[in-house]
Amino acid sequence: MDSLIFLFLVQDGATNGAIYALLGLALVLVFAVTRVIFIPQGEFVAYGALTYALLATGRVPGTVWLLPAMGLAAFAIEMIGKGSRMSGREIATDAATHIGLPVVVVGATFALADKSASALTNVLLTLAMIMPLGPYLYRIAFQPVADSTVLTLFTTAIGVHLAMTGLGLAMFGAEGLRAGPLTDARMEIGPLMLTGQNIAVYVATVALIAGLWVFFEKSLYGKALRATAVNRVGARLVGIRTSLSGGLAFGLAAAIGAASGILIVPMTTVYYDSGFIIGLKGFVAAIIGALASYPGTALAALFVGVVEAFASFYASNLKEVIVFMLIVPVLVWRSLGAVHDDEEE
Repeated sequence: MDSLIFLFLVQDGATNGAIYALLGLALVLVFAVTRVIFIPQGEFVAYGALTYALLATGRVPGTVWLLPAMGLAAFAIEMIGKGSRMSGREIATDAATHIGLPVVVVGATFALADKSASALTNVLLTLAMIMPLGPYLYRIAFQPVADSTVLTLFTTAIGVHLAMTGLGLAMFGAEGLRAGPLTDARMEIGPLMLTGQNIAVYVATVALIAGLWVFFEKSLYGKALRATAVNRVGARLVGIRTSLSGGLAFGLAAAIGAASGILIVPMTTVYYDSGFIIGLKGFVAAIIGALASYPGTALAALFVGVVEAFASFYASNLKEVIVFMLIVPVLVWRSLGAVHDDEEE
């Protein structure tokens, strides 16, 4: 292997690792706040990618109908659970959040979905369709069992993953889709040629990580999420609604997944079930980061991306096996040093 091939592989690994870093951070965020090992994170990637690809061709994606359906289901569950104890103002607020917002998004999609629409318009429409699915999903599937064991939450996550994969097939079909690049810009760095899409991935990743840092450090809601992650009971005692924190965490995870899908779909063909493998690689990074460390997860994701790139070069048939095997020594090392307790905290 000469130095040029080495640099190309590192560049490819860094690009993939940037995407895995975003997904790994989303997984750590959701687990820290809700204790859910969020297996369906990859479905948000596929939904975002395929929704954007369809909008880029001027077609209305099936996601536009999933949003009001899930919003209506979440509203119905809210009314059944505590409707008699809610004031008229609270009911109106919930109706606006669960029904009004999806109706606005549906109207905007039909009004703006056109082949001549700008990439920015399609990106915003995609995020508007995918991001609310996170809180709706939390309200429908996870909030009712929020105080259950981690195993129960994990089982629920697997069921949600299977359901979302089936919905993806129904909405997008079995055909894969690919979109044009977000920008045609190019940059030469020595022997390397960075395409506009590579640059978009790096810039978007850095911007999202910086945005998350500002959100957690400076905003009231971000501090509430951090408090919930540290101590759920203590957060409740000081008046933080853990259900709101869970919905917010799921909303951020859905937005990150959709953004990752938008960044991926110009570089590779995405199918309705492609998100699962992509999400699992983010999960590998999150496991290496102990499902707790944001910087550790980001560095681990870059490592995973580089290992995948070199594995593709030397043993392409085994690259997935090599990537997923990375967590084995980490789990063994942690199990040897962990203090086991039969009671789950």
